[in-house]
Amino acid sequence: MPRFVIEREIPEIGSADRDALRGASQKSNSVLADMTKEGKFIQWEHSYVTADKIFCVYLADSEDLVQEHATESGFPATKVSQVANVIDPTSAEA
Repeated sequence: MPRFVIEREIPEIGSADRDALRGASQKSNSVLADMTKEGKFIQWEHSYVTADKIFCVYLADSEDLVQEHATESGFPATKVSQVANVIDPTSAEA
């Protein structure tokens, strides 16, 4: 299943309080549930919130589904990159 990293430019998102982030998560989950009911496979894994951006990791059948989620949820997908590979400290081992 393809994995995507989505960069979302959202000014001052790093200053958002817990309730605002909860609301954003609820909106995203609602759109994802609707898409799933339509037979579209897209799953949110997690996100990293920085000062002015959110970096989200999703599994999806296609980039088009990532873009559809961004449009329907109202969260911009400034840049979408398909993950080619994953490495971590254990990748250095033989």
